[in-house]
Amino acid sequence: MSPLYFIKLGGSLITEKHRPSTPRPEVIRRLAEEIYQARVEHPNLQLILGHGSGSFGHMAAKKYNTHLGVSTPAQWQGFLEVWWQARALNTLVTEICLQVGLPVMAFSPSATIICQNGQISTWNLAPLQQALEVGLIPIVYGDVVLDKGIGGTILSTERLFVELVHRLKPTRLLLCGQEEGVWADFPQRQRLIPHLTPHNLEEVLPALMGSEAPDVTGGMFEKVRSMLDLVNQYPDLEVVIFSGERPQNLTLALQGHPIGTRITY
Repeated sequence: MSPLYFIKLGGSLITEKHRPSTPRPEVIRRLAEEIYQARVEHPNLQLILGHGSGSFGHMAAKKYNTHLGVSTPAQWQGFLEVWWQARALNTLVTEICLQVGLPVMAFSPSATIICQNGQISTWNLAPLQQALEVGLIPIVYGDVVLDKGIGGTILSTERLFVELVHRLKPTRLLLCGQEEGVWADFPQRQRLIPHLTPHNLEEVLPALMGSEAPDVTGGMFEKVRSMLDLVNQYPDLEVVIFSGERPQNLTLALQGHPIGTRITY
């Protein structure tokens, strides 16, 4: 069987996270070109691409507390604002990927997922799976979703990837952001942890602080916790957290070179 990799492009990497609705198109293009080159070298590699919302979604989401539920007219207006911002960034990412030759197709979570009190209750994956089978690269992204219990909420890309890991069983999950990996001394950033497992988590727990910009879907601690849960359930899965700021880092990660922080069982 062809290997299946998930790649997440962090919102803080592809946008100016402290400036509302400000993309970094040159970074998006470079990363897309690195993915394209990997596909040229390994044509049978199956990929699912995800990206965060960065300054497009998180600031509006924080203003309206959309992730906590939606009920009032003002909250529904905020829900639509977050939806529109997330869609706008996804449109840009999709357009750039197509321009460099990646056969991408976006699958909007808001159009395919229903939640119940913050948990995914239904997600029709048949179209996404067929897209994979014919050689396309599905794109998912952090988005608002309707919720039968609390009206509406937000699902991060990591949360979507967790659900997709259960359903599709990828080999590797590559989290490409701004940080070089998981730091043992955040925010000093002098000691990088090259390998993190459920057995050495206690050593670095005090350093796993939240991100430095508005992020309603959790910082580094939540990211590491959810990834450790995954490798506990799927011991053959490898997660890599690394920086996409340096050119060719994504290429190196796709090729399997040691980079950033590896999370394994």
